[in-house]
Order: sequence, then structure tokens, then C-alpha cells
Amino acid sequence: MYDRTWVWLDEVWKTREENAKFEEGFFTHDGEKISLFDTLLSSLFLVYSNQTYSPYSMVDYFYSRQEADGAIRSCYNIADDSAVDIPDNQEGLSLPLFPYVEYLFYHKIGNKKRLKDIVPYLEKYFTWMKRFQDENGLFAVPPAASEMRNLEREGAKYFVDYNAFMALSALYMSNIGDVLNDKELAFKYKRIYFSLKTRINSLMWDSEDGIYYDLDESGQRVKNMHIGAYMTMLAEIPNVEYATKMITKLRDENVFGLDNPFPTVPRTSRYFTEEGEGYRSSVASWITFFIIKGLINYDSYIFARECALRHMYYILDTLHPDQEELGDTFEFYRPSSEGEAKSPVGNRKRFLPSLGLITITLMIENIIGLNISLPKKTVDWTLPVLEEMGIEKLSLKKNNITILANKNIRGWEIRLESEKLYYFTIEILEENKKKTLPIPSGKCSMLIDKL
Repeated sequence: MYDRTWVWLDEVWKTREENAKFEEGFFTHDGEKISLFDTLLSSLFLVYSNQTYSPYSMVDYFYSRQEADGAIRSCYNIADDSAVDIPDNQEGLSLPLFPYVEYLFYHKIGNKKRLKDIVPYLEKYFTWMKRFQDENGLFAVPPAASEMRNLEREGAKYFVDYNAFMALSALYMSNIGDVLNDKELAFKYKRIYFSLKTRINSLMWDSEDGIYYDLDESGQRVKNMHIGAYMTMLAEIPNVEYATKMITKLRDENVFGLDNPFPTVPRTSRYFTEEGEGYRSSVASWITFFIIKGLINYDSYIFARECALRHMYYILDTLHPDQEELGDTFEFYRPSSEGEAKSPVGNRKRFLPSLGLITITLMIENIIGLNISLPKKTVDWTLPVLEEMGIEKLSLKKNNITILANKNIRGWEIRLESEKLYYFTIEILEENKKKTLPIPSGKCSMLIDKL
């Protein structure tokens, strides 16, 4: 799946010669339109292409469209750069993922100058977004802005998922300030983050049900449980007690813990259907991705890895339903059986912005278990148990990294190859073992028993 995703991307990738507006190339699933949300999702796996398929041109296109008041719309016509009119989302709002994506660019590509250069765009965009913040401190946006287009909201006005993403945006603006040693920037957005976090915890958390809910216009909780509540874990909003209650629901087969993680509503919801019906109760890979990242924030690494594998196998089983017939991959999957979900909002085949998050990013970061930071010169490898796996020739900047574990007559051996020195940390969770070593450039190997 990892290799095939890159092949599929190559088939749809357009070079600068095909469109000079994108200096380093681009791709889109919307013909002559380019979507902000799709672009930002794609960026989270394109960082592993070693600039072969650079995410910069696509993201920078949206910065170039920024208006005087800071607005960046959710979709543009590539031919004339005009914003696409979306009837149910007149302002062209989308999930505010720019700071999250740029911070990850920095760690995977290592360009600190870029981080400094894009801060003015991010600040203006955040200022524009604050137009949609009400007196209660929460953001009110159209349902389409949450990207979960046909999720039943039952008249809610303040969406927990959107407000969690706004908190995430503030958190990563603060993190960017820390990287740039800009104390004013870091403090400004940390204060915004904690203010929003406090509002979400005090207004949206339901202690009886152990989950966050949307609010209606009067500020009352709308007791319609949906997967958007888990975006709070991505933004590090719940305390450990709250998170523990929420994770229990992800494991419970009568709530969100179905075979294919995770449906948009619990099995007990009146909106749940085995057919999926788009965001009404299907499994969407990008949502699963963000939940898994949220689980990592609460030390649920083994469960997160298990969920990544389970979803990966559902993708694989849908692509290969039997030996005779070749299927495909989709934007939405059924929650408890293999195959594409039904969807009144369309179900795009080979929807790479979402697929690549699982088959490339989660494959590297959560299934193999590698966390790489070029600026820190660190490679962390987290494994539940030792098993034969790894990755060969992972290219990042001018560095090829190979890390493989296998067992031979001398015991478990890890082979490493890199063109630059870095600090390698291996952690084996079930044995409660952790070790950090400087790894010189070139080839080397180490026996686990000797560490």
C-alpha cells in the first residue's frame, strides 16, 4: 500500500511545465479546482517524498491568495484564481490546519527560514478567523466548514471539533513561536490556546456521559455523540481523567470500537447504519488519522498502532476483495465490514489526500513507529515488541535513512544506515526498555541484548 500510493500519486502529479503557478508541481482531485483542506491533508504525507512531490507549491498558492483582511478561502478555480462560491459556506471556511502543517514541515524538511517567512500569513489568517468567535469564546461556523459535510448536528451552533481545531491552531502557533525564539508570539497564542481550552472543558464536557458535545444557540449541550469530540485529544484539551473515559468508548464495540476504526457516530446512535452514508456513520481515513495522533498524546501508543493496522487492513481488503477481482480505495468505508460505504455526498475513488495519511504517514510513524526530526537530528523508534520490520532508504533532505530489525543466531539486531550523524532512540514498550545512542554516518549495526 505504501509503494502503490506513491505510484498513484505520480500518475496524477502535474509538473511546473503543465502549470507554471505551481513552481514545484501539484495535484488535485477536483479537476480545475484546488481545495485547501485536501492540500493540507496531502502535505502531511508529501513531506516524506523528499521534495519529489513538494507540498510547498500547493500550500504557498493559498498564501498567495490571502486577502487584505487575512481571509484565505477553502477552494479556488486554478484557471483564474477566483474563489469557488460554496452556497452552504459563503465565507469559504475550512479547518485551520496551517500552523499544524507548517510545524511538521519544519521537523521533516528542516527549513527554519520558511517558518519565519510564513508567520505573517498565519497571524493574519488567525485574526480573520477570530471574526467567527462569539461572546462565549467559542467559534460558530457553517457545518460545511467542519469538513464533515452530512454529519447530523441536530441544530448545534458551536461544534466541538471545529473549536478543537481552532485550539490546535493556537497551540501550534505558540510552538512555532518557541522554535523561532519569539517569546511574544509564543505567549500570545499560548494564552489564546488556554482560554479556548478552558471554554471547551467548562462548556462542552459532559461529566455524566464522559464526552464532549456540540452546543446549541443557547449554549446547551446537544447530546448527539459523534467522533468530532475526539479532535479535542489531538489538541491536548482533555485531562487524563477525561481522556481515559473517552478512550474507553473507542474500545467499546457498542460505541466507537467497531472492527474498522472509527465510525463518525457510535453504534448506539439512531444515525448509525452499516452502509455508512458518508459522514453520517462511515469511516473516513483522515478522521481516523487525527484520532490516532490524539491517542499518542495520551500515551496510548499500542492501541493507536493497533487501530492504524486495523484500518489499513480494511483499506487493503477493499482494494483486494478476492483473488479474482481488483477493487479500489475510497474516501469512505463501511464501519464493520469491508468495502466502500454508500454516500449521498459522493465517495471519491483513490482519494489520495486521505489515503496517504494512512498508507504513508501512519505507516512510517505509527505502524513502523519512527519519529524523525531533522532540526533536532533525532530518530525515535517506538515498538510494542521486537519484530522483523523497518524501512529502507527513507529520503529526508540530503539524508537516506535505513533502519531494519531482524533476528539471527546472535539475537535481535538492528541495522542502520545514514549519510549524517543523528541521535537514535529505541523504545520497546512491553519490555519497558529505552536507549539513546549517537549514530555515526555510514553503516552500523547493534545487538539489542548488548544495549
